[in-house]
Amino acid sequence: MPERNEIVIVGAGPAGVRAAQTLVAAGLRPVVLDENARWGGQIYRQPPADAGFARSKRTLYGFEAGKAEALHATMAALLPKLDYRPDTLVWACDAPQTPDAAHASHAADADAAHAAAARGAPRRLHTMHAGREIAVPYTHLIIASGATDRVLPLPGWTLPGVYTLGGAQVALKAQGCAIGERVVFAGTGPLLYLVAYQYAKAGAQVAAVLDTSAFASQAKAAPRLLSQPATLAKGLYYVGWLRAHGVRIEQGVTLDGMEGTAGVRAIRWRRAGRAHTLECSAVGLGFGLRPETQLADLAGCRFIFDDLNRCWLPERDAAGRSSQPGVYLAGDGAGIAGADAAELAGRRVALALLEDLGIAAPALSGQPDAARIAQKLASIRRFREGIEQAFALPQAPAAHWPDDMLVCRCEEIDARTVRECVRLDGVTEINRLKALTRVGMGRCQGRMCAEAACHLLADASAQTLAQVGRLRAQAPIKPIPIAPMLFDENVAAIPEEARDE
Repeated sequence: MPERNEIVIVGAGPAGVRAAQTLVAAGLRPVVLDENARWGGQIYRQPPADAGFARSKRTLYGFEAGKAEALHATMAALLPKLDYRPDTLVWACDAPQTPDAAHASHAADADAAHAAAARGAPRRLHTMHAGREIAVPYTHLIIASGATDRVLPLPGWTLPGVYTLGGAQVALKAQGCAIGERVVFAGTGPLLYLVAYQYAKAGAQVAAVLDTSAFASQAKAAPRLLSQPATLAKGLYYVGWLRAHGVRIEQGVTLDGMEGTAGVRAIRWRRAGRAHTLECSAVGLGFGLRPETQLADLAGCRFIFDDLNRCWLPERDAAGRSSQPGVYLAGDGAGIAGADAAELAGRRVALALLEDLGIAAPALSGQPDAARIAQKLASIRRFREGIEQAFALPQAPAAHWPDDMLVCRCEEIDARTVRECVRLDGVTEINRLKALTRVGMGRCQGRMCAEAACHLLADASAQTLAQVGRLRAQAPIKPIPIAPMLFDENVAAIPEEARDE
């Protein structure tokens, strides 16, 4: 066991908080790095302390108010016993200094990797806080990075007034405002109805909910969805409430795009062969969630393609251990499963970490043991399979994207450019496409455009998403100011892997 353990948790959402709670109960003092100003993550996001408005937890979180209150109270009680650093953005991670056991070609290499982890050889996270770069050493790292919106572009998606569903939810919870006076929510997934319900309950005018999934698909998924009857009942309630309050709900639609000049003014769609146009001042657009995996990539974790999440995920065992010794994965950043699963997974990875350190698992009132966690997660996974069946992505979404539609807005790469790379240069792999076009090399580092670029490349080259590969992460994984690091002699140098290729 190392003389000094530097345990760092990235993320203070449901997974991060429950991991911290378990570690503190075992007598450890982890560092918790949180990009937000207050703990809770996206699902239980709290308004800033100086927000200037007051809304009850019941108003903010609806049926989940009790869970939100419990999580917030747990973290508040932990604050004196851990090193909590809010408003801290993790933007890079030192590359592994020893061979990754999961990639090792010789047994000696694998043994060296695990031996280094056992010695506790520290690595560093690179963070930004208050305009300063701060290096945070770690011997053990729990990544609870959460998820972001899965973005599939449509004509007009770059118009002012078009937001992701997550962005619309942040505006409501953290700023206490709506994204427009007359809002349409479009796409698919349970978040579509939840955000529409939250907006309507807050008094915003919701003009319509446009769901690309058909009701028949949702009905076929009922047997799996019944594995979590309470969660299913909440979803049905949101839909029923919206209908009862006059919100137009259209299912099985094909979205054709948004119209406008200085801002969005209308949305167009088709259903049953008929074209429709609906005036609006804002659109909340989303097609489910996508795990945030960039930090796990920089940490050296091995990835595999996951059919359920329809994306590449860091490989992990049932307890949340990654392929990289000393690195653990929990919550939606390791695979979308929701807030309840994130809490369970956060506690499970903490138990795994304690086991690896030779520390006995602490007994916590109301918190399940490893066996019970496994049972609960299995039930949630079945429900998750039902969600994917009920709210599947549109078939071949890139097939009808017009050539002049932007795919990567940071670098202004349109669909024509991607298709020509396939036709003229024979590109079949996403990182080769990145090298030739700069798609995914802008400020978002592919967080917004990677999904679309992969779908477009797969369609143009007649391949599957798994075959085109994944966009490799590169620091900084989120935008940061460069000046403080260039001119402040007291901060760590920019790591080599963070420099331009």
